Amino acid sequence: MNNALTIAGLVTRSARHRPEHLAVVASGQRLTHHDFNLRVNRLANGMLAAGVRRGERIATLLPNCLELLDIYWAAAKIGAVAVPLSPMLLAPGLASLLDDSGAVMLFTTGSLLDLARQAAALAPRLSGCRLVLVGEDADPAASYAALLTHGDAEPVLPSPVAPSDLYNIMYTSGTTGQPKGIMLSQQVRAMYALLCSSVFRIGPESVVLATGSLVFNGAFVTMMGAFFAGATYVVHGQFDAEALIDTVRRERVTHIMLVPSQIIAVLASPRFAPEHLGSLQMILSLGAPLHSHHKDELQRLLPGRFHELYGLTEGFLTILDKTDATRKAGSVGCAPPFMDMRIVREDGSDAAAGEIGEIVGRGPMLMDGYFKRADLTAAALVDGWLHTGDVGYVDEEGFLYLVDRKKDMIDSGGVKVYPRDIEELLVEHPAVLEVAVFGVPHEKWGETPLAAVVLREPGSVDGAALKEWLNGRVGARFQRVQEVVVLEAFPRNAAGKVLKRALREPYWEGRDTKI
Repeated sequence: MNNALTIAGLVTRSARHRPEHLAVVASGQRLTHHDFNLRVNRLANGMLAAGVRRGERIATLLPNCLELLDIYWAAAKIGAVAVPLSPMLLAPGLASLLDDSGAVMLFTTGSLLDLARQAAALAPRLSGCRLVLVGEDADPAASYAALLTHGDAEPVLPSPVAPSDLYNIMYTSGTTGQPKGIMLSQQVRAMYALLCSSVFRIGPESVVLATGSLVFNGAFVTMMGAFFAGATYVVHGQFDAEALIDTVRRERVTHIMLVPSQIIAVLASPRFAPEHLGSLQMILSLGAPLHSHHKDELQRLLPGRFHELYGLTEGFLTILDKTDATRKAGSVGCAPPFMDMRIVREDGSDAAAGEIGEIVGRGPMLMDGYFKRADLTAAALVDGWLHTGDVGYVDEEGFLYLVDRKKDMIDSGGVKVYPRDIEELLVEHPAVLEVAVFGVPHEKWGETPLAAVVLREPGSVDGAALKEWLNGRVGARFQRVQEVVVLEAFPRNAAGKVLKRALREPYWEGRDTKI
């Protein structure tokens, strides 16, 4: 077993020391650590027999399922590179990412086979990529089951997997521009395991529920911690608020990770009651800011459980611990051990406490860079510091307060308008469930704020009434919105993040669109 700072031996270790403990609940199956390890070994040996070599890329186009977990951990054992791709991609985007990654194998299902074939037709260089179908209806010659026939012994490699070996290429979600492949090593994922199991108090008896997409990097926050601790990891096929509540009650779930829209959906569910979620010890919000109104509601209904994580897949994060959540309300926490954070001015000098600037950070979870994009890597990593593109400030104790994304800031007549300030007000309206504020063109001011909302009850209020209500409460004239647009739902990526870019683009069509 590899004992270096890698994740290659985590599943093996739990199988040896906790063989009969429940490891995984997924796709209708309940597997002990022993049985899960055998599955992973069979797949790892099948990959090796199929010619997959250390450092080669293995892509997945799969929904949440047991096989996706098999692939992640089999790749870790043999030093292959897991490249999770979103099932929400369209054929041109999928073709571009498969071509960029140089994947030698693509795992998908029958329901997504047409999409995979369309992508292959758009990228002839994918002819060398082997297609593997997951599911009972798969062609036996190209099936996942065929890979599982090569024995369940631990895979034998010419040399052990090394900490510096690449483990993931995580393509960015595309919320702020063309996706980029973020390279994360075995050592980085090992740091996820060490740090996240510690700060979120994930132990051997924990039960961790994954209810969002496993192709989203945020899923690795609790996944790595759970497998490091030898805990139980429960996977939902997709997010469903009612199913989440039922699973927490049935499995006595202790830890969940949700994006803000999912937290809002759980609190709004007719099945929600605090006692149904009483087993929870941690509710982690990440992926986007959770507005204060919803934080307060969560703290009131389920006190003493809320954590918040601000971070980038590129490798920097801050964590607001549940013990600080009330004392530091509005903060997204501080940098964890082994990480450093600075707030910098436009000239690169350090900002004072309370002064707004760009958030930059460094530490042992930093990416190796963007895959095949040295130019973008050099712009993001400067002298070992990751420049996040986000704006915030710290208080005297070093707690970070996120103001907004640089790209989301609205320049209205030379005045910087932060959408989040307006969102925090509008979400307090009793009829409003979710809100997104972004800049739209304006003949006099260049751009001005517009608010899009999703209502708790459709038809309960119109946009004009919400505009009047909001504009009477903002703190400055330049924060007044041009319009409030009522939508049935927001566009989202696979992680559940609101795609502000998709909301904004129609207003800027034919102009220099803000991306």
